[in-house]
Order: sequence, then structure tokens, then C-alpha cells
Amino acid sequence: MAISKSHAYFSPEEYLEVERISPIKHEYFQGQLIAMAGASKAHVIIAGNLSALLVNHLRGTGCIAYTTDMKVRLPALNIFYYPDVAVTCDPRDRAANEDFILQPKLIIEVLSDSTEAFDRGDKFTDYKSITELEEYVLIHQNQVLVERFQHQSGNLWVPEVYQAGDTIVLSSIDFSCEIEFLYENIEQLS
Repeated sequence: MAISKSHAYFSPEEYLEVERISPIKHEYFQGQLIAMAGASKAHVIIAGNLSALLVNHLRGTGCIAYTTDMKVRLPALNIFYYPDVAVTCDPRDRAANEDFILQPKLIIEVLSDSTEAFDRGDKFTDYKSITELEEYVLIHQNQVLVERFQHQSGNLWVPEVYQAGDTIVLSSIDFSCEIEFLYENIEQLS
């Protein structure tokens, strides 16, 4: 995790200005810019497969699936994250002049060795501050395994695990598919 040293603190507005012209992506954590590492080939394939499935499924519903280049803003925590996939159905997220969304109902992260602990720990905790968030999904890239956390009442998030041969269900967007579709074109996974 590399933090920019040119400023001790960036406002959210300064961050958005920097991010528009930066050749590398940064997440924003309470005034600090955190450079993001590149993704593996498997990570990119899984995110692409998922994006294609979701775009086709959501066509005509008023919902939009955003991939890795769209930020999710958590204003109460002063944070911007780049999830691998975020789906919003909220008309307030349609403003073309914004570089972020605020009301995703579904967030999906493809896990890597370097981000797994953060994605399932602090980042998930931060995402829980989004009142519209209904589901959080973690997709493993080194094995055929998907973890879905569905928001129930209060602070209760119910986990469900999908493995090879299972049909994944994302209730928040009325979507289901065979798990193998996510891993199409990836060789040698268990």
C-alpha cells in the first residue's frame, strides 16, 4: 500500500481532480491517496465474465453494472473505493458529471492474495455503512469458490458459499448463473 507523499491531506474534491488525470488509480482513505496494484490475468477474466453477464441481465431494468473504473463513495467515512463490480439501481447514481456512485445495492470483489484480508475485513465493514447495499460478494480467483453475504435486518449479514457445480444467486438483482460461467477461459482451477 503506497501513500502519496506530495500532500499530507487531500480533500475529496482534490482527490477527484488528481484521479481524473492520474495514469494510475488510487483509492481514497480519509485524505490519503492509496495507489492500486495491477490485477492478474485470472482477476481480469473473472471480472470481465461477470460484467458481460450482468450487463446483459440488467438491460432494460434501470440498473447499471459498473466495473473496476467506477468509484464508490462512502461520505460518512471519507472514503472512495474501486470495487471490481458495483450495481446500482438508484436514479441518483445516474448523474453523468459524477466520477462515483453512492447507492450501490450489490458490490463484488475478486479476491487476490494481497487484498483478500482487507476485502473481507475492513473494506466489508466500510461497505456496510451504505444503507442501500443488499449483497456483498467475494469471488476467489485461485479456486472455484464464491462467497455471498446478504444483508438481512439490522447489522445481520447472512453468508452463503458456492462451489463447482453450483448455481450462484444474487437476490438483489434477481440474477442467477452457473458458477462455471464466472471462471470461463481460466485453466487449472480446483
